[in-house]
Amino acid sequence: MQSRTPQGAEPGPTPADIETGLSAALTSVTAGARRRALRDGDRQIDTAHLLHSLLEYEPRVRAVFDGGPQIARLLGYLVQRSIGYGLQWQGTVEDSGAVPLVASAKETVLSPAAAGAMEAALERAVLRGEPQADGVDLLVALAADTECRAVEVLRRAGVDVPELLRRIDAEDECGHDSGAGFRA
Repeated sequence: MQSRTPQGAEPGPTPADIETGLSAALTSVTAGARRRALRDGDRQIDTAHLLHSLLEYEPRVRAVFDGGPQIARLLGYLVQRSIGYGLQWQGTVEDSGAVPLVASAKETVLSPAAAGAMEAALERAVLRGEPQADGVDLLVALAADTECRAVEVLRRAGVDVPELLRRIDAEDECGHDSGAGFRA
């Protein structure tokens, strides 16, 4: 399987570089995204890998969405992407433009957009007064980057991304702990 990561792309930080500021649940999400990227033959963990793992491993993130049908559509798009189904996913790399594909990689790193989302999640946690970021922090960071692949997936699945962010902000303002108030 060919990688969708460009040869010579500047590597981002490895997941291990960021994991110290992540909750145990978010560390599992990152590990799942890393396994998915390796399985897909990608050198970089992109924002869609992170979104896919968030939906699989974080019930509080799933609770943010409008129920089962929306989650099913999201997972459907993500599965299509992971198996390379559809021209929109083949040969494309997050933040890269048109570049050649490479056959393999020794280490999987975060794409620039994924690394930025992880850093933004950590910053959001600090602003909430928490020492570690959680899944909802990462979801907010992903959704806030309107140019990342995760937002493309959200839009294709019919998610109103600005409304999603407003709903999370409203829960935070009510004093709920980063998604704890969402239905599970």
